Amino acid sequence: VQLQAFGGGQVQAGDSLTLACAASGFTFSENVMGWFRRAPGKEREFVSAISWSGGSTFYADSVKGRFTTYKDNAKNTLYLQMSSLKPEDTADYYCVADKRRRTTYTGPQYKSSGLYNYWGQGTQVTVSS
Repeated sequence: VQLQAFGGGQVQAGDSLTLACAASGFTFSENVMGWFRRAPGKEREFVSAISWSGGSTFYADSVKGRFTTYKDNAKNTLYLQMSSLKPEDTADYYCVADKRRRTTYTGPQYKSSGLYNYWGQGTQVTVSS
């Protein structure tokens, strides 16, 4: 299994940026996927998740309304579209996936790092004021 995230960079507050995660080695279209982040000196935190069918999405309160996650099954790629970026969004962003296929969870479960078996390397996002 490989999860390769890319698209990070340095931007100004208020800018937009889209991260992508190319997945391989599992049935991308049948697995829950998501994003976590770790800011400098802080604990890792949940950012977003998408159900295996793509029909439901979940977001941390801190990014709700600003970030959108979606997936392209034809390209085996997960996306995180970020807008109105703030300095507090500065972090390494990690793409994650659940190894179970066609499984639905409660809302809180999607937000738990324990749900995810596969973690990609981070891509760094820096937002300056």
